[in-house]
Amino acid sequence: MRALQMARPGGAEHTTVQNIAVPEPGPGELTIDVSHAGVNFVDVMARRGDAGYVPAWPYRPGKEVAGTVRALGPGVTGFAIGDRVAAATVDGGFAEVAVASTAATVPVPEGVPSVQAAAVPLGLATALLLLTDAGRFEPGDTVLVHSAGGGIGGALARLVPLLGSGTLIGTVGRPDRVAAAQQAGYPLAFARSTDLAEQIRTATGGRGVDLVLDPLGTRTLDLDLEVTAPGGRVVLFGNADGGPLDALPPVGRLLGGNLTVTGFSHRGLLAAAPARVARAQQRALDLLAEGKLDAPVVELDSLEDVAAAHDLLAAGRGAGKYVVRVTG
Repeated sequence: MRALQMARPGGAEHTTVQNIAVPEPGPGELTIDVSHAGVNFVDVMARRGDAGYVPAWPYRPGKEVAGTVRALGPGVTGFAIGDRVAAATVDGGFAEVAVASTAATVPVPEGVPSVQAAAVPLGLATALLLLTDAGRFEPGDTVLVHSAGGGIGGALARLVPLLGSGTLIGTVGRPDRVAAAQQAGYPLAFARSTDLAEQIRTATGGRGVDLVLDPLGTRTLDLDLEVTAPGGRVVLFGNADGGPLDALPPVGRLLGGNLTVTGFSHRGLLAAAPARVARAQQRALDLLAEGKLDAPVVELDSLEDVAAAHDLLAAGRGAGKYVVRVTG
């Protein structure tokens, strides 16, 4: 079968499509004939060699897929060959056949195309978990999202109004990305600059924000705490530039502001509590099936196009959520 492979850390020059053996499912697993696979920034972090993302080289990336069940591992029940499913994969999703744990695999409702379903297991599911589980979102909350023009940022922009409106503010790394954030659904979008805190305070009438969703490591944590209202929450869910992480702020600062700083890792949940990821996947798919949520994607034609999409994400020039057609 055809599969995307990264030979060693670096850039697109080390990413190729290889012919490899078709995998077989083990206990608690199934294999999926992949129709579509989602592209995510975590692929970029793995490609450049960030610590903890690649167990060994060469590495086969790909964290979310949609397709049909090909084979069941020993003792697996609840699925049948030919079922339409979406799954969060540990790796290897950019392939004609992928292995997934049954605990992280859910049925795709009728009416949801595979190209949209493939944007759910990591993308939309992460956005839901950030808001509901980690962020304790409440209707009417003011929400600040960094990297608003990316795939997760776009998913959050569609979910916040659905879950209860509230003011939505996005930030981007450069002024030329403001329009992309606005197009993604952020009525208020600002480039991260020296006067960003003042812009956010003005936008909130001086009150501050209730929830900050931050994939930038600790680089903007001081800003986050400065603009968070009393009782607010800051959720750190990534380290986009791969740099060193600073120490968390003194406890006194958190106590004084009644503030909460929370960490979130989709990968960690998938390993330790896959049922929580599966519930979020199923909820997102059901919302798509009911027409309450949409999942606009940029569809790539083949596995050969994925490395160029990774280049765009690495350069901060991505256009929303990318999904690659594998065999569909």
